[in-house]
Amino acid sequence: MNSCCSTTDYRRGLSPPLMLDAALYFLLMASIFGRQSVQRVQERLLNWNRESATPGYGYFADFYHQLMASSWPLLLLEVIAAFIAVNCLFASGYLVAGGIDNARRGSFGDAFFFSVQTMATIGYGKMAPAGIVANLLSSGEALTGLLTFALVTGLVFTKFSRPTARVRFTRNAVISLRDGVPSLMFRMANVRANQIVEAQVHVVLARQESTLEGEEIRRFYDLELTRYHNPIFTNSWTTVHPINPNSPLYGATAESLKASDTGIVVSLSGVDESFSQTVYARYYYDAEEIIWGARLAEILTRTSAGDFFLDFTRYDQVVPADLPPMEMGRSA
Repeated sequence: MNSCCSTTDYRRGLSPPLMLDAALYFLLMASIFGRQSVQRVQERLLNWNRESATPGYGYFADFYHQLMASSWPLLLLEVIAAFIAVNCLFASGYLVAGGIDNARRGSFGDAFFFSVQTMATIGYGKMAPAGIVANLLSSGEALTGLLTFALVTGLVFTKFSRPTARVRFTRNAVISLRDGVPSLMFRMANVRANQIVEAQVHVVLARQESTLEGEEIRRFYDLELTRYHNPIFTNSWTTVHPINPNSPLYGATAESLKASDTGIVVSLSGVDESFSQTVYARYYYDAEEIIWGARLAEILTRTSAGDFFLDFTRYDQVVPADLPPMEMGRSA
């Protein structure tokens, strides 16, 4: 008797407004966080802002891409929120139809869990649809559940099986002399125990400029590197851009980079030897993250046995270095 009473109290406590509010809240939070993560990348890489966004842009404008780009916790939160919301809608339909055998009259909790059992094709056998309207509704829900589970399964499998590169970039880029030439330098490291074959790096400088007509535009310049390819990217790779008269950084200062909202966009691609598929990594340095008059600390150490290993405790450290023959705006 006590267990029966406690079950009845539990069912009465499940009110439609409360469950719908909870589902919509989680879905809204997931949408906001997912949109913010995309907007943050766009703002940093392309100087994009919400006021200049294309009319009609929203989270559901490219829903599949948003789901694929979401983190695992965010994706699970979105799936759970959508599952609760859809079952709340079907539960409300069953209450309106009034056709569930062995369910308490007017109990949203019974209708909700009957909807869950129908969508998941569980079929415990205690509750069943009664009447043509309830049967049509349960048929539509069964079809909805079948299609939804198929789509979610494909999405999860695609996201889980997609190869990704775990490449670590130094926190700061530095400008100092390299072989007597002023150079922009940063470091990349493959933190996995595998190899990235035929790795290629592409570095672009982005900054605000004005045309002869006075129009404000964002221009992109490909930076010349001392080495673009690495046949076997196993450990560390220091990328060097010589600042010669042909470089867009020639004659620049720390103040001029900040004034023009300059950023350095780094794109790395290669073939993962484990999956034999192309992997990508990308990083962004803004003007505040470029240190003038510094070089990257040495991280390659030789052991007593003659082997080499990388000391990642010093990976992001920089040390003072000779300044290039140009006005310096920031020193280490």
